[in-house]
Amino acid sequence: MKRKKYLCLIFIGIVIASLTYGCSLLSGYGKLRQQNKKIDGITIQYLKDNWKDYNIYYAGYYGSLSIKHPSAVVFDTRNDDRKLVGDKWTIVSDKRTLLELIDSIQRQESPEGLNPDLWEIYDPDEKFYGYFYSAWGHLVLKAVDEKTMKMYDLPLPPYLAVDDDGHIRTSPGN
Repeated sequence: MKRKKYLCLIFIGIVIASLTYGCSLLSGYGKLRQQNKKIDGITIQYLKDNWKDYNIYYAGYYGSLSIKHPSAVVFDTRNDDRKLVGDKWTIVSDKRTLLELIDSIQRQESPEGLNPDLWEIYDPDEKFYGYFYSAWGHLVLKAVDEKTMKMYDLPLPPYLAVDDDGHIRTSPGN
């Protein structure tokens, strides 16, 4: 009977240790929250008008058509010591390019319900990093250290596909 009780306690310990370890792995990821325009007053128009207050990046198809088919635009606040980094994200350095990217994303509305929206970016400790504008409602963010989060790549915009030869094509109806 003591042996059975002992084995049961070991099993419970292993389960608790596994859950604790799993939760610690998940806690290293950043979060997106839908931006509340009524409370914060931040809109995509506000971000366009105040673009110099942000380090701006975009992700999407890599090639000559990349600006015309972005997956997302990220606005990383400049007035703090935190930063967003990403291997597959391109820096936006002028307003003309930013306006073209935003216009391209705004045209990505689809009947499938993938419509562009503005999201707030937070680290695992709930510290604010910036804004994410995309028709995709997700972005994988991983804490690198207490002041840096890595942004992972996004798929092509919902209406695009790449054929076996690597050529971009639009899906039917677009």
